[in-house]
Amino acid sequence: MAETLGPRSTPADEAREAVVAAALGKLDLDAKSRLLSGQDMWSLPALPEIGLDSLVMSDGPIGVRGVRWTADDPSVALPSPTALAATWDPALARRAGVLLAQEARRKGVHVLLAPTVNLHRSPLGGRHFEAYSEDPYLTGRIGSGYVSGVQEGGVGTTVKHFVANDAETDRFTVNNLVGERALRELYLAPFELIVEHARPWGVMTAYNTVNGTTMTEHRRLVNEVLRGEWGFDGFNVSDWMAARSTAGAVEGGLDVAMPGPRTVYGEALARAVRDGEVEEATVDEAVRNVLRLAARVGILEGAEPAVTELPDSVDGVALAREIARRAFVLVRNERDALPLKPGKVALIGAAARDARVLGGGSATVFPARTVSPLDGLTAALPEGTLSYALGADPTTELAVADKGFVLRAVCRDAEGNVIGTGSAPNGHLQWMGSDLPAGVTHEALHTVELTGTFTPRTTGPHTFGIKGIGAFTLTVDGTTYFDDVQRPAKDDPFVTFFGAPEPRARAALTAGQPVDVSLTHVVDLPDDLSIKVVTFSLAHQEPQRDPDELIAEAVAAARDADTAVVVVATTDRVESEGFDRTDLTLPGRQDDLVRAVAAANPNTVVVVNSGSPVELPWRADVAAVLLSWFPGQEGGAALADVLTGAHEPGGRLPTTWGSLAAAPVTRVVPENGELRYDEGVFIGYSAWEKEGRAPSYPFGHGLGYTDWTYEAVETRGTSVRVRLRNDGARAGREVVQVYLAPVDRDPGRPARRLAGFATVEAGPGERVEVTVELPRRAFEIWDEASNAWSFVKGSYEIQVGRSIADRRVTATTNV
Repeated sequence: MAETLGPRSTPADEAREAVVAAALGKLDLDAKSRLLSGQDMWSLPALPEIGLDSLVMSDGPIGVRGVRWTADDPSVALPSPTALAATWDPALARRAGVLLAQEARRKGVHVLLAPTVNLHRSPLGGRHFEAYSEDPYLTGRIGSGYVSGVQEGGVGTTVKHFVANDAETDRFTVNNLVGERALRELYLAPFELIVEHARPWGVMTAYNTVNGTTMTEHRRLVNEVLRGEWGFDGFNVSDWMAARSTAGAVEGGLDVAMPGPRTVYGEALARAVRDGEVEEATVDEAVRNVLRLAARVGILEGAEPAVTELPDSVDGVALAREIARRAFVLVRNERDALPLKPGKVALIGAAARDARVLGGGSATVFPARTVSPLDGLTAALPEGTLSYALGADPTTELAVADKGFVLRAVCRDAEGNVIGTGSAPNGHLQWMGSDLPAGVTHEALHTVELTGTFTPRTTGPHTFGIKGIGAFTLTVDGTTYFDDVQRPAKDDPFVTFFGAPEPRARAALTAGQPVDVSLTHVVDLPDDLSIKVVTFSLAHQEPQRDPDELIAEAVAAARDADTAVVVVATTDRVESEGFDRTDLTLPGRQDDLVRAVAAANPNTVVVVNSGSPVELPWRADVAAVLLSWFPGQEGGAALADVLTGAHEPGGRLPTTWGSLAAAPVTRVVPENGELRYDEGVFIGYSAWEKEGRAPSYPFGHGLGYTDWTYEAVETRGTSVRVRLRNDGARAGREVVQVYLAPVDRDPGRPARRLAGFATVEAGPGERVEVTVELPRRAFEIWDEASNAWSFVKGSYEIQVGRSIADRRVTATTNV
């Protein structure tokens, strides 16, 4: 394929291209093939002969984990992507990106494997917390801000997962059957918008197949659409272990196969060229894309980096707190229950004490500190006014050993000699590739022991368990409870990463009295592994009390308080990479807890700590409902800011919240290996409207602490000017949403779509005006007959308001 620099090539781009071309000309086939294959889990090899350093990649999207999966290498943890999208603020997303670039540079990372811009097609998608929205335009705008910020910091991004990776079930093998119109108008749309507005330096192709072709070999979507039509000039990296074929992948536009050292590229690619299966010119184009990335991030000798003057330093703690409070969505606030009024507050819920700040899977990072709701409210409220009750614990499975554990990792050879030791800030151990303690090699390593002490915070029977595959020995307080082999329940290469721990021991312990604990694992890694990974976890669960007794204690606390604040949450067995959800209910007895507390105290506020929608069957029985998403490391402090009224909740829903029974698009499980997107262009709010169904809370909904009047809207062509007034008693922020509705209804087209938005701020009684420019694409549909975009002329109603269901002012324009 011919080289393209896209429509915005600059002299600096052209100078880098000259260096890239010269470097490429110095490489032989073996070196070129080696460069396209990961040398380990996270990096590409250095090529000293052309002055190329090793390119390092790291997972995101809420932080930069780096090349080590361990809590002793902490990272700033921002709120979840759904939270970032709930701010409806691309400028804030840009600031988040600048911070993450700063974190990446600190950790020696050149490319961030983020953002995820797949869509919330079904509410059952298990990884939706890592994506932004059900709406492609909102997704593209937030993603553009994020990408721009990261790359302004001199660090590359990989927009993922290209494309239609909207569920987790059978994600390695599923064939998603998507019509061309839906593919263009929905699933490709965020990628296209980001390529146009942010010029990303990378894209990651997905595991799944689209319309019969696996994405790592999808020549039409990668070479013809992404590179050809859109002018994308970045590198294309596979999702980890997604590349399956040497010739198919390189001819399909895949530049880099990860992880290494064993991939379909490297020696296999060089051999395919020599055997006449692949043209060397095709390899050259892939190498050119990688060298261009290296030049942009400043690791190719002689090439000026794309960023020579770095942005000012960002306070990560302050930004994490700001994003969280601006993402909180207040969906109900009867009798002005919030902000909190002076008086006694009963804080209730396991998630109030042990906050869930991020989702499970590859998005995991390890913050240096986490502020729980209990921490935040304890610091913010007057002494003596806050009480706490557990209420109901949503966690029915063991979690990674953490609070109360002091552990270290001891490595031994086959004779039992200690050959090295490593830190273990918690019970999860994960060493990838060469990421082993000093002096330890895979050849010599025979066993790893997690050993140390555990000091319980409660008296009673504590459960200990193991997550991992292979031979383990578990000892607690001098007693060996398990000495056997643990085998996987299903054939999934990621079961050791995302599977549930197995309970293996139950020991009666006393609060405050430390005991010795030890979990030894026999390392037995097959020689044919593409990369050697040592990973397992010591898991733990506190004594389980009778749920009715816990709820009764919470009810008593609520009766004795002026306001009850109940924090409910999902768990990492509900929302995580690797599996989809089977329902939208809160785990455990949390719904019963809310009902009981609300019956005892009419001034009950519920904080919902989840990354994506859950059912709220008690929502009409409580005074207020606040959605906190996965709020990042400063979530508890931000929650205190919002509950006390120091700041108003700034979020609006980026996705529709409703019951599973009413949701119009739910299917995530393939049949005979195929998942049909039969709903076409009708997902999210478009599908709810088409079916005439009312959700619990509509797309775009969100309340603040003030009131707004939309006074007028004027249009001039595709320019929309809106005037509104803050009618409340305090300053506030509003998200002005513009929906475009064809006057002549076409049943094959959504009744209306989000076409633009803007945020405004105003003081009490103040008027403010904002202008929103509608993009040409808002008036276009994909014409499958001509296989092209078609501008649909006619009359359109411009509908402006606070949500898809709360449209305040309208105007008509003709195009």
